[in-house]
Amino acid sequence: MKVKNSAHVAALYGMLIALAFVLSFVETLIPISLGIPGVKLGLANLVTVVGLYTIGTGGTVVISLLRIVLTGFTFGNLFAMLYSLGGWSLSLLLMVLCRRRNWMGTTGISILGGVGHNIGQVCVAALVVKQAGVFFYLPLLLIAGTAAGLIIGILGGMIISRISNFIKKIQ
Repeated sequence: MKVKNSAHVAALYGMLIALAFVLSFVETLIPISLGIPGVKLGLANLVTVVGLYTIGTGGTVVISLLRIVLTGFTFGNLFAMLYSLGGWSLSLLLMVLCRRRNWMGTTGISILGGVGHNIGQVCVAALVVKQAGVFFYLPLLLIAGTAAGLIIGILGGMIISRISNFIKKIQ
């Protein structure tokens, strides 16, 4: 996205970071227990998906990374942040690749992001606990990641279509 000046960029990034942070907080209030640690709705990933389509890769990386660090220090711990960073890196890599190649639409990219996040988290967990047994959780995590990615992708597509006119005005 080409923004008129740096003040617009700072305001837009600040707004997106704040939105992702608030969505992360809201997610902590929603109890989800499937018997497996790490299952979440991924509400903050809505900002990531919308960011890929509106502000581009660089801005999305900055916003997502800041969100993970801020929420890790605020609502989690160092290990939670480490797991999130592992999931984030694989997830974002897959989403950016597919977005650049136009291999999938918003929903497909979001689902791929959810699945990639879970795979990345489980790989980091296996390294941290030095046990391959954590891969036992992967099938249910993949189902949860697919469902969450589907919901986030549909919502993201709706948001992108609604704000596209606004984004064009500030370009």
